[in-house]
Amino acid sequence: MKLILKIAAFVTIIICVSVTLVFAHKISQSQLTSKPETVKECVSEFNGSCQQPKIAVNVPFIPDQKLDDQQRFLTTIANKIPTVPEIDTFEYTLLRSYGTVFINQDSEIKLPEKVILDNEIETQSFQDQISIELVNGTEECYLQKRAAAALNKAKELENISLKSGYAGDCLRNFATNLRFWNKYANRETLTQVKAGKETKILGLVAPPGTSQHLWGLAIDLQILTPAQKQILNENGWFQTVVNDLPHWTYLGWREEDLPKFGLQQKIIQGIKYWTTPI
Repeated sequence: MKLILKIAAFVTIIICVSVTLVFAHKISQSQLTSKPETVKECVSEFNGSCQQPKIAVNVPFIPDQKLDDQQRFLTTIANKIPTVPEIDTFEYTLLRSYGTVFINQDSEIKLPEKVILDNEIETQSFQDQISIELVNGTEECYLQKRAAAALNKAKELENISLKSGYAGDCLRNFATNLRFWNKYANRETLTQVKAGKETKILGLVAPPGTSQHLWGLAIDLQILTPAQKQILNENGWFQTVVNDLPHWTYLGWREEDLPKFGLQQKIIQGIKYWTTPI
């Protein structure tokens, strides 16, 4: 009888141990496969380790603030223009007059890789790459999408009108740029500008292929009040071409940030301009 009881007890222990092992194995398997997507991602890694996915962040370039204004500006635009123009060249003169726009680092803004678009074909090729949007309250005034959005936001808060009310105030093609140049200047004037003997004309009209209007980042406005100017500044729009009063450029920065990139404030006949330091 005692032998039978011992055998029964032994069998019971064996059964309990077996059941426990089976249950433990199922729990282990459940834990390993509870997140199959994680396992799949991990085994696909070259090094076999599990890592969180990396998210690309557009971090703006801020130059070393120990540099002087000119160095900060040139360092900044070197990230936008593969070959920075050499001093005493026509291109350098244009960069001095119209180059403020190259501090714009908005990922949705398209900038040319040089200061001159040589002809209609090159201009059209560039414009085919930009995303444009209609300025509210107009029928044919287009700007790059981000620039238009900033201007439209300002227009919601202040009454802001175009200078002439026509498309020429906004995005222009090469032919329009050329037509404006021929209205105020001529071939001889262009020769003088290229030789560095004439620069005042650049505050009135841009030589063919050089206007910020070609890039969809400039607009001519009829601005009469300090409130209008302030709301434009608050939305990234600034006057950047000395003596060209209606001309506004989309820089996409707060005003207090502009000196970080070397831009300099000039007050001329009561008008505040932000200009390049070269």
